[in-house]
Amino acid sequence: MTREFIVEADGGSRGNPGPAGYGAVVVDAASGETLAEAAEYLGVVTNNVAEYRGLLAGLRAARDLDPSASVHVRMDSKLVVEQMSGRWKIKHPDMKPLATEAARVFPADRVTYEWIPRAENKHADRLANEAMDAGVRGEQWEPAAGSTPLQGRGELREQPPRTGTVTTADKPTADTRAASQVASPGWSSAPDLGAPATFVLLRHGETPLTPQKRFSGSGGTDPALSPAGLGQARAAADALARRGTIEVILASPLTRTRQTAAAVAERLGLDVTVDDGLRETDFGAWEGLTFGEVRERHPDDLNAWLADPEAHPTGGGESFAETATRIAATRDRLVAAHAGRTVLLVTHVTPIKTFVRLALGAPAESLFRMELSAASLSAVAYYRDGNASVRLFNDTSHLRP
Repeated sequence: MTREFIVEADGGSRGNPGPAGYGAVVVDAASGETLAEAAEYLGVVTNNVAEYRGLLAGLRAARDLDPSASVHVRMDSKLVVEQMSGRWKIKHPDMKPLATEAARVFPADRVTYEWIPRAENKHADRLANEAMDAGVRGEQWEPAAGSTPLQGRGELREQPPRTGTVTTADKPTADTRAASQVASPGWSSAPDLGAPATFVLLRHGETPLTPQKRFSGSGGTDPALSPAGLGQARAAADALARRGTIEVILASPLTRTRQTAAAVAERLGLDVTVDDGLRETDFGAWEGLTFGEVRERHPDDLNAWLADPEAHPTGGGESFAETATRIAATRDRLVAAHAGRTVLLVTHVTPIKTFVRLALGAPAESLFRMELSAASLSAVAYYRDGNASVRLFNDTSHLRP
């Protein structure tokens, strides 16, 4: 009789990307007995990479126990479950090789996948947080006294000593928050991390398309600011002059952002540097259309786009996952170049929401739950230990009479 295992796996990243780890557990499906645990601190990677590493470790541990077994994987990562089930495409370069490797551990006909709520994945979540806490202390994760001995752990890297405070995990439960608070260094013992790189995020002023709520990305007509938008840009410039901390101005290459940045630069006496990484998402064939018009003309494409961050607008364009990859690379580059400085980034709705989402470690669907007004101000600070702090979001007080 074929033996059946249940693999529960999870991964987290405190910063996304930030200090990360995974946890995995193998359970005998017939008896409910925990047979193996695996966990590892991964250094600085994204949440999705950590989740895939957890899956891979769990499958390897199951194979070490019985390579002829069938496996039922349970994870609270919708992305991993849908991609490994073959319903969603895998395009991210960091996840493709991990998914390919995971698919090779067992024959495909002996592995099934199920999404479960976070509350049902507490064991793997706890292990992932234990691994992250150990890694930040410069230690390697070991099973707690009295727990099931580790089997099938796979390759582990020796980690260099690390310092720095750790804030909330990407997907904490009440139990893991309490454990993290005990295991992580307190504020009183935190090292001096120096001044953070602070990004003040300014959305451009209105264009003729803005009041009509039309898709306006980097692949459309590149509209200029309307008279109202020029007034908003000047109001934002006055507010930033009162703030008095901006040292550098960077702008998306599109006309509306360059015009907004120029108004601020004139007021502050600074130059503007154009950075292509700050451009808006390309919305393909949806450029210039309202949401209702897209719903009427391309309902299937729109539904897919709303459900999957890797889905593309009709006619190509750029997925939210691709935008996030671009923004994360831009963020890392700019943080390294402007450590300890306050930098104004004049950009667009999707990039600003993505900066905030990544700083919070929030899922991709959170993009649809943020309101971001024209000429609004937001701010995120980035510290040397990889952590981020959202300090302001969608402030429009400077636009009020």
